[in-house]
Amino acid sequence: MKIPMKVDYGVRALVELAMRYGEGQLQTSEIASKQGIPESYLVQLMTTLNRCGLVQSRRGPQGGHKLAMDPSTIDLHMIMTTLDGNISPLDCLTYTTDCIFADCCAQQEIWKSVEEAIENVLANITLEHLAQRQRYLSAQNV
Repeated sequence: MKIPMKVDYGVRALVELAMRYGEGQLQTSEIASKQGIPESYLVQLMTTLNRCGLVQSRRGPQGGHKLAMDPSTIDLHMIMTTLDGNISPLDCLTYTTDCIFADCCAQQEIWKSVEEAIENVLANITLEHLAQRQRYLSAQNV
């Protein structure tokens, strides 16, 4: 499974917001600089995250972005499905009517197990976990 760049950048931006949760808003330029994300691309991601309810955004000189909810309630599964939609390793698991072998495919059971394992891992990692880990790793590299 390959993680799309928009998910990687989105998670990085959200971790940055989680690390500053409760401290006010962060401007796009600050997030982009700290996380190595092209600012023009981050603007698009933040618009999507705002529209989907994960981020609250405010325009203007005093504007910026903040998490719309506690980082302990936002998990990687939620982020990935918000930014990329389908996380299934094969389209036939999502669109079973498109596959002529859907009713008798030995592989489908295996790939379904893989999909469930991925979903379970992603659902059990929150932004709070990632922010704590980021703080720890940053302190180690000082």
